[in-house]
Order: sequence, then C-alpha cells, then structure tokens
Amino acid sequence: MKTENLLNDFSTPLVQMIPQWQITFQAPEDEVDGILEKLTAVVPLEYGNNDKCALRSASGVEYYRPLAGSHVGAEDDVRKRPGVVVVSFLIPPNDAMLRQTIDAIAAAHSYEEPVITVQTALASRSKTIGAKDNPNRWWNRGGDWKTGS
Repeated sequence: MKTENLLNDFSTPLVQMIPQWQITFQAPEDEVDGILEKLTAVVPLEYGNNDKCALRSASGVEYYRPLAGSHVGAEDDVRKRPGVVVVSFLIPPNDAMLRQTIDAIAAAHSYEEPVITVQTALASRSKTIGAKDNPNRWWNRGGDWKTGS
C-alpha cells in the first residue's frame, strides 16, 4: 500500500481504518459534562454503534501566564490551575460539522481562549461486530462493567 493512500484505504481482516478528525480540548473537570451536553446537542459524536462518545483524561494541572490584553491583564507569575482535563473525540472530516463542533465548545467553555486542537487520524471500525463467540469480548469475560453482571 502506498503511503499517500494510507488515509483512504487501510484495513486488516478484522478492522477497517477510516479517516477522522480527532478533536481535543482542555477544560476544568467540573465543566466537562456541561460542555459535552451542549456539544452533543448539535454533533452526535458517533463511533460505530454508539453516540455521545468522548474520552476525558485524568485530572492534571494547567500552566499559563496571562499577558497584556488578557481579561486579567499581564501578570509576572505563572498560574497553576489544578483539576484540568483533556477531552478527546472523533468526527468525520466534514467542514460543517467541524465548525459546529468548535463553536459549540467555544460557546459553552469558560475560558477566554479555549484550547482546542484538531488532528487528522485513522479510527478503527470493527469488521467483526457480530463475532459473538470471541472469548476476549466483554460479554464473554464476566459481563457488563456498568451493571456488574
């Protein structure tokens, strides 16, 4: 397979890899549910047979120093804000959906300058969704993590 075609037609016997845009944003942990609620009201965040799919990282510390022109004005010290997470999700490479996504995050976000990034990615889609006898699938390994069964 030629490298230039990798984003268009890479697959294995078990998985088809499809082009997607990976979106990430940083936010205070206690704001993420609200941002995702507003985002998924306009963009479904579908992944295979699921929607509203996103990942929130573990909490970390965000470092920044306000400069002249920021809402608080220039400061000498670096601020350290605990409780900040990174949220990531995938969307199809669609300009209209990207615009809706970025605007929904920015409108719901508390930051003066939300940190939002977009990267091209390949995302897996299973060719074996119906393979119910695979011993590694969660339903063959003791049940659903959510229900405990």
